[in-house]
Amino acid sequence: MTTVDPAVEPAVPVRLTQYAHGGGCACKIPPGELEAMVSGLMPARIPGQAPGAGEDRLLVGLDDGDDAAVVRTGDGTAVVSTADFFTPVVDDARDWGRIAAANALSDVYAMGGRPLVGLNLLGWPRDVLPAELAQEVLAGALDVAGSAGCLVGGGHSIDSPEPLYGMAVTGLVDPDRLLRNDAGRPGVPLTLTKPLGVGILNNRHKRTGEVFPHAVASMAALNDRASAAALEAGAVCATDVTGFGLLGHLHKLARASRVTAVVDAAAVPVLDGALESLRAGYVSGGTRRNFDWVRPHLDAGRATDDQLHLLADAQTSGGLLVAGEVPGHPVIGELVPAVAGTTLVVR
Repeated sequence: MTTVDPAVEPAVPVRLTQYAHGGGCACKIPPGELEAMVSGLMPARIPGQAPGAGEDRLLVGLDDGDDAAVVRTGDGTAVVSTADFFTPVVDDARDWGRIAAANALSDVYAMGGRPLVGLNLLGWPRDVLPAELAQEVLAGALDVAGSAGCLVGGGHSIDSPEPLYGMAVTGLVDPDRLLRNDAGRPGVPLTLTKPLGVGILNNRHKRTGEVFPHAVASMAALNDRASAAALEAGAVCATDVTGFGLLGHLHKLARASRVTAVVDAAAVPVLDGALESLRAGYVSGGTRRNFDWVRPHLDAGRATDDQLHLLADAQTSGGLLVAGEVPGHPVIGELVPAVAGTTLVVR
């Protein structure tokens, strides 16, 4: 028989989500505030005037808030460059690393590219959390990067008040086969490659400790096959769905493409348990900020508040939103000619 010494306290599992004020992509700076910060950073172009030195090689920059920067090289290819990091979205350190790596790699896939190398970005409260947990985060990220065929070449770390992790990723893309958020055209269907709801379930996980393996599996899944399928189908316009929610990222796509996007709420795939959790009140502040941002540009029709908050749910490592049909994934709406003052219609 095993005896227990009452003087020895059992080890209490560390809940990483309790060491951060937010979680995952829901901790992003609100989209309206972010746009105000970066406004004016791109030099104004005068019609008929040649671009500045090197500017003609920057195929995608700050202009429309796309997923990554794209720079043309001299050999007929282009380099994709991105960075993404956030506070813990789950309590399991290795799962957090896997999710954060998949999320960073997603920006390259959203541009139609192939990741080559990633650099770790780590912030760790070294006097509060053990280094072994940080090692688990890095190991999880290495696993996912390896499955993507992406090398990991070191990175940078700091001692920070909250745990932070992500990656800076560099990849390659064919400049003639870019997926970008300003290339949408009227009459094209909209496809979503992952279900919504991870933000709601992550919020519930943070507040209750309940674990949702299917949400973790969705977040840790790469968007590589979806990206390849979109290119194969001839798509030229896409973005990924992360912290600004489906409505937020679709608003940016429609605005950049000068069209209006129509969403069929009933056609949008949703993770099991997400709607019930939403109705129970597990909605993040990031989701509410997303909805407030798009509301002035939204024709909500007869959509319910639950439907709208689900569509605005702050995702972490969500799917690709593609202007075009992608085999094996649901069509959730379409792009139509621009309606004055309205980028989004939910029916």
